[in-house]
Amino acid sequence: MTWTLTPAADFPAHAGRWNALNAAGAASPLLEADFIIPLLQYFGAAGALLARCEQHGRTVAMTVLVQQRPGVWATFQPAQQPLAMWLQLPGEDAARLRETLMQALPGGKLLLAVMQCDPALAPRPVDAGRVQTLDYMDTARITLGMAYDDYWAGRGKNLRNNLKKQRSRLQREGIVTRLEICTAPQQMAQAVADYGRLESNGWKGAEGTAVHADNAQGGFYGAMLAAFCHRGAGSAVRYWFNDQLVAMDLCIEGGGVLVVLKTAYDERVASHFSPALLMRDDSFRLLFARPGLRLVEFYGQVLPWHRQWTDEVRTMYHINHYRWPLLRQLHGQLRARRGSFRRLSRRNPLES
Repeated sequence: MTWTLTPAADFPAHAGRWNALNAAGAASPLLEADFIIPLLQYFGAAGALLARCEQHGRTVAMTVLVQQRPGVWATFQPAQQPLAMWLQLPGEDAARLRETLMQALPGGKLLLAVMQCDPALAPRPVDAGRVQTLDYMDTARITLGMAYDDYWAGRGKNLRNNLKKQRSRLQREGIVTRLEICTAPQQMAQAVADYGRLESNGWKGAEGTAVHADNAQGGFYGAMLAAFCHRGAGSAVRYWFNDQLVAMDLCIEGGGVLVVLKTAYDERVASHFSPALLMRDDSFRLLFARPGLRLVEFYGQVLPWHRQWTDEVRTMYHINHYRWPLLRQLHGQLRARRGSFRRLSRRNPLES
């Protein structure tokens, strides 16, 4: 195995190799070059590296790495990328790939972290030797392949009754709902601007973290969605109450998987309505009827509303690959002590 390291800015020149690896293995739209190129363009870290492993004349693994601190390297994971930036051919020894990569990295090497791994794409390794895994977050998905009415009948009574009551109230108040799905590349700039206005009306706007047409997030989502739409794999879903835009989803797809990247709704809408839930009911009816679509992925921390729509929840994880087994043991002990200290610090000092 021979690893070659180049600046991550060189990624476009290697996009073909990257896409071939993704198609052979993970086959995730989140790992396609059309997602990675604008991600690096808008959020790329100084000193980020593209690492490529060759064996017997073929590319067997690729990753994008950043140095977090001296001796510690990790996959490049800006907030907009929920999935590990690591690709390898099926059947390759992942531990051996990580070990040889550590040897090829510059400077002192103590730890290589592969962040935000999905057990549905890569089985979680056993904690042993140089390898330690850590829980990251629970995430949810929906498996399609049945009639929507059958799926809907299996949802909880509270959700079904809630939406039924909302639709009755909408009718009484003369509010007409409308679902609009935009898929043209030239529509994405306006879609992202509309999405940003919805987010800005809520808590993200108050915290200054909302998407805007003129900030890096807006630039990324606009460019990335347009690239996916050029090949029929991107969409912006809008939901209307009469002429008022009340909810949106931004989505990409590939390999039979649709990923809901971002969801926003107008938090000024009366609290007895749930625009995002209503939008999801209408849009899912269309998704369940689409041939070739297998999964809807959310790739976000599981929230109560996710559990209303699905029982399919799994735990994503991080991999820490240490230079020496003893270092893994010492790091584990330190982490345990910190956890104990945090638990003690939360105790009431008057309790014995």
